[in-house]
Amino acid sequence: MKKAALIFVIFLFAFLQVNAQKHAITPEELWQMQRIGAMDISPDGTTLAFQVTTYSMDENKGQSDIYLINIDGTNLRPLKNSEVSESSPKFSPDGKTIAYNYKGQIWLSDYEGNNDKQLTDIYTGASGLVWAKDGKSFLFTSLVWPDCPDMQCNEDKDTDVAEDPVEVMIFDELMYRHWDDWRGPKRSHLFLKDLEKDESYDLTLFSNFDVPVLALGSANDYSMSPCGKEIAFTMNTDDMLATSTNNDIFTLKLADFKKGEKNTYTKISASGGNDNQPVYSPCGKYIAFCSMERAGFEADKQRLMIYNRESGELKCVSDNLDISFGQLVWSPDAKYIYYTTTHEIYDVINKIEVATGNNETIIGSRSNSSILLSPDGIKLYFKQQRSTQPHEIFSADADGSNLKQLSFVNKELLANLEMNEIENFWSEGAGGTPVQSILVKPPFFDSTKKYPMIFLIHGGPQGGWTDDFHYRWNLQMFASRGYVVVAVNPRGSVGYGQKFTDEISKDWGGKVYIDLMNTLDYAIANYNFIDSKNIFAAGASYGGYMINWIEGHTDRFTALVCHDGVFNLESMWGTTEELWFPEWEMGGTPWESRDLYVKWSPHQFVQNFKTPMLVVHGGMDFRVPEGQAFELFSSLQRMGVKSKFIYFPKETHFVTKPQNARFWWNSIFEWYEENKVR
Repeated sequence: MKKAALIFVIFLFAFLQVNAQKHAITPEELWQMQRIGAMDISPDGTTLAFQVTTYSMDENKGQSDIYLINIDGTNLRPLKNSEVSESSPKFSPDGKTIAYNYKGQIWLSDYEGNNDKQLTDIYTGASGLVWAKDGKSFLFTSLVWPDCPDMQCNEDKDTDVAEDPVEVMIFDELMYRHWDDWRGPKRSHLFLKDLEKDESYDLTLFSNFDVPVLALGSANDYSMSPCGKEIAFTMNTDDMLATSTNNDIFTLKLADFKKGEKNTYTKISASGGNDNQPVYSPCGKYIAFCSMERAGFEADKQRLMIYNRESGELKCVSDNLDISFGQLVWSPDAKYIYYTTTHEIYDVINKIEVATGNNETIIGSRSNSSILLSPDGIKLYFKQQRSTQPHEIFSADADGSNLKQLSFVNKELLANLEMNEIENFWSEGAGGTPVQSILVKPPFFDSTKKYPMIFLIHGGPQGGWTDDFHYRWNLQMFASRGYVVVAVNPRGSVGYGQKFTDEISKDWGGKVYIDLMNTLDYAIANYNFIDSKNIFAAGASYGGYMINWIEGHTDRFTALVCHDGVFNLESMWGTTEELWFPEWEMGGTPWESRDLYVKWSPHQFVQNFKTPMLVVHGGMDFRVPEGQAFELFSSLQRMGVKSKFIYFPKETHFVTKPQNARFWWNSIFEWYEENKVR
């Protein structure tokens, strides 16, 4: 045999051996993936610290640890190896130590994880550290009784509640619960820790308002000026939080702070909508923040605002951009702001020139987040993911060149998995508007075969499917059992301009339904490997609403899955916590906008229900309360429709426990398999 032919045979054999060992991803492997969380860069720009969470299926819980890595991707090592979680690493300003959260307090250690020092020791706990530039103090938050002047008062009140034999909750205002938590009388307050005096001060003492805000805030809703003499923070001071999106930006000069008294703050934002994420420029002259213009709308375009601390001028520098700003990071010279935003199916990194508004894309593909900028402004560090890869840490030059992957925490696990990269296609939606969809082929795809399809509908509804590795609605996981997956971004999706996003409000079952059905038609007509006899659909939250709408409006699907979906718009309004959401989406309360609540409510079309449906709901879901599932399942059963109800009493709007998630995945696949047309 000739040498070239021999080399080819050897290569082919090795290729087949490697691929023979590969397999489709399983729910267990999805939960084996290590998840990179918060990260920080050292002041000298040589080291990254980041949080990694690992889940145990057997123990049914997660564990967070902190790792360090050189900025070139070498010398990965753990900071700690304890059995208790450490999280949220932050380098001290002098670069000698690292702060982190541990057992409800903030601690400090050296780079070897030794010489531990506890920085906070307050009864109510501490988290969310933000350093002063000189390292002599830091900000943190803690959940307290708002009328308590000190920690002893907080402890006494907690003791009184614990010892009271009467088990009762009394409410005299709305927002008495939020997301998955009974809010109760406590509030999150902003504190300052003075390290030289070893004292902590409640900067929002006696305030009945939360810092950070309860809803619609950012991951960075309080900061300290470079000189350390002023703080900026986000707070909502409206009387009825359940109907208000009016988060505002406030400042407090620390020289004016009065210990033990209720202080006053200066408001610098001006919109009636959601303002958040105040970030001081490196020189301290400006505060940048994000601002939504329209009151009561949680998905308005986030504009970039610049507040001049010297003149008091407030200016929007992004009026000419149809872009919603995410994370904000100043360049060291304060000429530019790097930011994240969604563009179509990617979460990209852009850069805007503050003086001119000139805008450019730096990293334009994949899903990127958690931007860090090197102290000299030359390098970007960020997390990047795609549908075939969970978050890893990447670097690039500040112009986007020289992209490099630095971390590989899931390399060995991923090497054994057969997954196909996403494809995307465009179809014609309602009124001729282009609609983009993601398509994922199953593992070991054979173009000569026919495959059943799973049609995925996202929640929000102002959200979208992106090229990411989602740990709940994972595209590769849906494809793993031999399904073609089509994930649609119809009307209401973000990343396609604000008009496209707006066009679902007051029209929940209108244009978006046409977008979806047209996409379904397009996929079946243009991909001959899709088995048109076996078309399944699934959705959660608003996606669950649309599953219920589909149930009453078409019998084109073989079987459906509704997870935490809206069924009865009027009872949903009366039991959800963030009332601004249904009131914006339906144009008011049920008595103010009765026609839309009736027109778009799936429960009005129960008489048409025919398609087999799996209903899934969490008992601790306060966003779409469990009653929606009870009403839905009762209706399906009374109509004689084949249906099953899976109820997780302790889960929320999401399924977050490993063993519950495994049960969830297996139940969905069993439901589809049971209803397949053979």
